[in-house]
Amino acid sequence: MTRPADPLGDPVRVLIADDQALLRGSLRVLVDTEPGLLTTSEATTGTEAVRLARQDPPDVVLMDVRMPDMDGIEATRQICGSPETADVKVLIVTMFDLDEYVYAALRAGASGFLLKDTPPGELLAAVRVIAAGEALLAPAVTRRLIAEFVHRPEPSRPLRRTLDGVTEREREVLTLIACGLSNTEIAARLYLGIATVKTHVSHLLTKLAARDRAQLVIVAYESGLVTAARPPIDP
Repeated sequence: MTRPADPLGDPVRVLIADDQALLRGSLRVLVDTEPGLLTTSEATTGTEAVRLARQDPPDVVLMDVRMPDMDGIEATRQICGSPETADVKVLIVTMFDLDEYVYAALRAGASGFLLKDTPPGELLAAVRVIAAGEALLAPAVTRRLIAEFVHRPEPSRPLRRTLDGVTEREREVLTLIACGLSNTEIAARLYLGIATVKTHVSHLLTKLAARDRAQLVIVAYESGLVTAARPPIDP
């Protein structure tokens, strides 16, 4: 049943992609009973997720990693890499907090990830965060995930990303992004205005050819700006 639009604005439209019917149904009920959120469709395979995202682009896709026909990684790559769905945000939902497939999905363009045992309230908040254009990367889990797999580069990509053209201040901002800090938190840490922080983030996205903050975190690790032995900062 389609709910009326949120009186405060258009609802955040969500596509749910998971091969488990029970989980899909539970997620749909959760989303559709939350004011301001609306499920647009459900997909049981990665191929179906790509087709539905192109047919009726949602704001956010809740994407399982392991699905038949086409997995969530390739589905994410196709959704995030297509001009038709370039504005669609993908939130990976996985069983494992140190899953190599999740790292691959972040590289494919996903804006973040959650575990399937995440409390309902946190999942709903995550959908809103992703829809607003922020990356959902819990600091502790993010450092473990990226540090675990950043030293396993694909043969087709270089060992290191460079930070050519990035200013010293932008490096400071990138370091804090890698720790999972929000713009507001970065502004407070560096004694800057929110508008200034947003400008630095925008410059970083452009200079580093990154799709969003999630990919900036990966660049921070791949460039060696932060490492597993030298965490960004204490959260």
